[in-house]
Amino acid sequence: MIQHSYSPSLEQKVGQLFFIGIAGPQIDEATKELLDQIMPGGICLFARNIREAGQTRDLLEAIRSTLTVRPFLSVDQEGGLVDRLKRVLTPMPAASKITTGGEAHQLAAIIAEALRMLGFNMDFAPVVDVVDEKRSDYSNGLTSRTFGRAKEDVAELAGAFLNRLHQGGIIGCIKHFPGLAASRVDSHEDLPLVDISESELDSLDLYPYRVLLACADVRAVMVAHAAFPGHRLQERDQNGKLLPSSLSYGFITTMLRGELGFDGLVVTDDLEMGAIIKNYGVGTACKLAISAGVDMLAVCADPDAVREGYSAVLNAVRDGEISLDRLEVSLERISKAKSQLSEPIDFEPGRLDALSIEIAGLNSRLTH
Repeated sequence: MIQHSYSPSLEQKVGQLFFIGIAGPQIDEATKELLDQIMPGGICLFARNIREAGQTRDLLEAIRSTLTVRPFLSVDQEGGLVDRLKRVLTPMPAASKITTGGEAHQLAAIIAEALRMLGFNMDFAPVVDVVDEKRSDYSNGLTSRTFGRAKEDVAELAGAFLNRLHQGGIIGCIKHFPGLAASRVDSHEDLPLVDISESELDSLDLYPYRVLLACADVRAVMVAHAAFPGHRLQERDQNGKLLPSSLSYGFITTMLRGELGFDGLVVTDDLEMGAIIKNYGVGTACKLAISAGVDMLAVCADPDAVREGYSAVLNAVRDGEISLDRLEVSLERISKAKSQLSEPIDFEPGRLDALSIEIAGLNSRLTH
C-alpha cells in the first residue's frame, strides 16, 4: 500500500482506518502493546500527552519508530479555547480574534513551524462552522473557535489559515461537516439536533465547504456528530432514532462525496463523545461510519474502546459485512494523503522561544 516491498495483512489494513489517542506523555508498556496490536494509521495527542517541547518531540519520534507504516501525527491546535501547546508556547489567540487574511496567515505560519519542530505532520484545524450574530449565544462551545461572523469571512480567513498550514508542511483538516454552529448543545455531551431548514444549512453552513473545496487545497474533512431533522438526507437507524451525520451515508457519501465532489480524507470526530456513546456502542458506530463513507475513525481516549472498534471493523470485513473493495477505497485515500506528509524539522528550543515572542506580539495587536 505504501511501499512495494510491504504487503500488509488484513489486520494491518484495518488498523490504518483508526486515528487513536494514547494515555500519557511517554510510551509505556500498555501503550506499546496497544500500538503493536492496532497498528493505527494516525495518533492524535492531547494536553495530557504534551508536558514540554523536548518530551513531545521524543514521544512523537518513539511513535514513529514503533509503527511500520508512517502515521499521521495530529493535534487540535486552533488557538484560544483549543490550544494543546500552551505548556510549550505562549497561549495563541482564538480564531474569533482574527479579522484579516494576514493575521490568519501569521497564526498558521507559527502553528505550522511549531508543530513540525515538535514532530507533528497534521493539525485538526481550522474550524469552518459559521457562527453569525444570531448563533453567537448558543451553548455549543464554538463561538470563539471560528473565524468571523459571516460565511464569507469564515471561508476567506479559514482558507488563508489552511493554505499557510499546508505551505508550512502541516496537513490541515476543516471541520465540523456539515456544520455545527446552529446546534444548541455540545456534541461532547449529547447528540445535537440542528433544527434548521435545508435551505439555511445549504446557504450558510455549507458555503465555506463549497468555496474551500473549489479554490483551496482541502485534503481532509472532519465530520460532526449531529442530526439535521429538517434535511432531506437525514436518516434514521434501525431503531428509528435520528442517525448522526458522522454515521450517515446521506451526509458523507451523497452530500460530501457526491454533491460537493470531495474525494479526500474523511475523519470522524471523536467517537467516544456523548453524542455517540449514549446511543451506540463504539463497535457499532465504527462499522456504521465506514459503511457511510468515512475513511478514518477517531477513538481518542479509552484503549478498550479502541480495541472494541478495531475488532468490530475487522470482524465485519472478515464476515463480508464491510467489503474488501470498500476497505481498499479508504486505504487508497489514506495512502494518498500520507504521500503528502512532511518530515519534522530540526528541534531548536531557541526558535520555539522566538515563536512565543511572535505569538505575544500577535496577541497584543489583536487586543488593540
